[in-house]
Amino acid sequence: MLEVLIFMFQNYFGTQPQMNPADIEEDFLAQELTQAGFDHNDIVGAFDWYKQLRCLISQPYHQYLANPTSIRVYIDQELERIDAESFGFLSFVEQAGVIKPNERDLIIDRAMALKQKNITIEEVRWITMMVLWNDNRKKDYLFVEDAVFNPKGLTLQ
Repeated sequence: MLEVLIFMFQNYFGTQPQMNPADIEEDFLAQELTQAGFDHNDIVGAFDWYKQLRCLISQPYHQYLANPTSIRVYIDQELERIDAESFGFLSFVEQAGVIKPNERDLIIDRAMALKQKNITIEEVRWITMMVLWNDNRKKDYLFVEDAVFNPKGLTLQ
């Protein structure tokens, strides 16, 4: 399913800054994805995943819930499925001010919504890019995009 999301992002959403993903006809996109060789169930799952992302992003953020001294405790299911390097990445981008605590939790939620058993840093980086893109955070998106495509990894320089 993540492969479908990445394909959609690379070919439709991430390539055209003025394009609103909600403006794309779902039937047209499903047909394009089928022609590209993706499984019907993965396409439906990707659409559901993406709709949920848009819904969660549109919800109001209550900043008072994110106290600077708060600590995020991960539940066992998150620790079992998401690798340690991904949590390190999320911590890094949060401390760098690229994402806020609610966005970190949104990224974790969307990672846990994937069908696969193990979630690596590559998946988490892609999800982070999708969250930032859909929240119209182009500058921060570029920061994370560098992390995805830079073979040396992410640095603050």
